[in-house]
Order: sequence, then structure tokens, then C-alpha cells
Amino acid sequence: MSRIILGLDPGTATTGFGVVKEDQGSIALVDCGYITTPSTNSDSDRLLVIGRAVEKLLKTYRPDAVAVEKLFFAKNQTTAMAVSQSRGVLLASIARAQLPLLEYTPLQVKQRITGYGRADKRQIQQMVKALLKLDQVPQPDDAADALAVAICGAAEKPPNATIGI
Repeated sequence: MSRIILGLDPGTATTGFGVVKEDQGSIALVDCGYITTPSTNSDSDRLLVIGRAVEKLLKTYRPDAVAVEKLFFAKNQTTAMAVSQSRGVLLASIARAQLPLLEYTPLQVKQRITGYGRADKRQIQQMVKALLKLDQVPQPDDAADALAVAICGAAEKPPNATIGI
């Protein structure tokens, strides 16, 4: 049974998304991209743009689950607050759609994708390219990051799944 996983990399200026299809352990790219918001908009308008775009993604791809990167403690509090607001909008949209939520810290994503918790962005991007059998690294970085999160979600055992013998 195949599953569609939507991966999201939250941000206020740019939120990355990646959609993968998992079928019996094989993972394939469906789509990826990003949501941008004008810096001239108010914070509330930017969050509204993100929420509407995510709801459109949920309707378009009808994922079986949504994987979202968890916030990590950031040195820049202003950035951390903006990302947490964006993440809140994502979580609310997912909850309204009544979809399973899978969350991963950056460390967990790095470990699952590369096997090394201190992998750099380039290493993760190269593994995303290899795992999805792509000719190029997905662009922009936010889309590649979202695909890495989606791949983590695709590797999860679905709820109520049985293990075949």
C-alpha cells in the first residue's frame, strides 16, 4: 500500500515543502517547492499566506501524513520566534485536516538521512538526491530540507501497519 508524505520546513519568509510517495520501502519524489511571503506584509498577513498555501498543498496532494521539522534552540531569538509562529500555523492547518503529524528535530533528520547527526547541509542534500534518484539536488535549500523531513516520515512505520512474514 503506497503512502503520500508531505514534508514541511517552517519559516516566515520561506517555508519549504516536499512531497514523496512511499511504496513498500521505495521512496519517490512527487513534488517540491517553497512558499514565500512578501517582507512588506505584516506578520499576521505573512502567516495567513503560509496557512492558505499549506491548506492548498493538503488539498492538492491529500497526504497520508505530514512531517514537520521541530524547532531547535536558536541563538537568534527573533528568528526563533518567527519560525515558531510559522510552525504554529502549519500545525493548526494539519490539525484542521485531521492528518497524522510526524515531527523531527534537525538532529534526527541528519541521523536518518545521512547516518551522522552532525552532517552539513550539502551532505543532506546529496543524500536526498541519492535516495530519491534525482539528477540534481532539489532547489532551493528549503525544498531540499522539506524533502529530507518527508523522507524521514516515509521511513516511519504507518499506524496500524502489520509486518509481513
